[in-house]
Amino acid sequence: MRTYRIAAIPADGIGPEVIDAGLEVLDALAARAGFGLDVTRYDWGSDRYRRTGALMPADGLDQLRGMDAIYFGAVGAPDIPDHVTLWGLRLPICQGFDQYANVRPTRILPGVTSPLRDVGPGDLDWVIVRENSEGEYAGHGGRAHRGLPEEVATETAIFTRRGVERIMRHAFAIARARPAKHLTVVTKSNAQRHGMVFWDEIAALVAADFPDVAWDKELVDAMTTRMVRRPASIDTVVATNLHADILSDLAAALAGSLGIAPTGNIDPERRFPSMFEPIHGSAFDITGRGIANPVASFWTAAMMLEHLGEAAAAASLMAAVEQVCAAGIMTPDLGGTETTAGVTRAVVDALRGANAPAR
Repeated sequence: MRTYRIAAIPADGIGPEVIDAGLEVLDALAARAGFGLDVTRYDWGSDRYRRTGALMPADGLDQLRGMDAIYFGAVGAPDIPDHVTLWGLRLPICQGFDQYANVRPTRILPGVTSPLRDVGPGDLDWVIVRENSEGEYAGHGGRAHRGLPEEVATETAIFTRRGVERIMRHAFAIARARPAKHLTVVTKSNAQRHGMVFWDEIAALVAADFPDVAWDKELVDAMTTRMVRRPASIDTVVATNLHADILSDLAAALAGSLGIAPTGNIDPERRFPSMFEPIHGSAFDITGRGIANPVASFWTAAMMLEHLGEAAAAASLMAAVEQVCAAGIMTPDLGGTETTAGVTRAVVDALRGANAPAR
């Protein structure tokens, strides 16, 4: 039987709640689909930082290196600065394993109501591809003359030809595999005349290798308007680390809730394990209340299974999620009254039903 080594890092806030829900669903699916999961749980996160001064151990990447995939919850705590938690856990893994493609699918699930008027399932179905290794989050910059009137802070965005070209190729390949075969390249090249013009130029060069993919360009501010007013005109999107981070949160909200949005931090060359996480964050305002939406962790698990080569199991899991949402079994963020445990139980029951793949 195929067995996959999974590193589970629930981390902070609702992370443990939704990762536990995801593992329960994965266990039920694996039992029917004919593969095994060897899960190792890591206690890395803000609690560890309070105890030891570090969110993860110094040899953390070495501990993860032999895994097939990483299943990540959320990082962040009200009493610890966000830049400490982000740069102490998530970013070292993404950058250390060169997970340069952050892939964020978004669509309106059956039974979910979008805040957009007259927009339903099928009208909003996007994949946002975010450059995940450099750009605005490269970590270059600094501060000088702290506390003095002449204090200065710099944050330098880094764009390399290798980095931009490889994310463009990955985005064009994703667009090619989708029915619409359409890619929108998002920049801010009217105001940022060096890095963003560089992006536009490389997009045009890469496009020549994908003649079957139609593509267009959009400024990031205009893209927010297009997402709201003409969602059906969008299919696959590629943007910088910062721009795609913002646009994907808007996309999730337009699809109904941040609680349903998944992410894959992918190393397309498969040199290192890729990491899969819901995008909603630690959400301390609802931690421990039992109402966190587990759908994002289920969708994230489906992305992980597809990456591992278990496409049939991934499709089965998404079919179960859609069946449950269509039945109105949803948490309060989607207008429902169900708990995290209740949604999880419903998805497990659906997987044990007719849609689960046979061995």
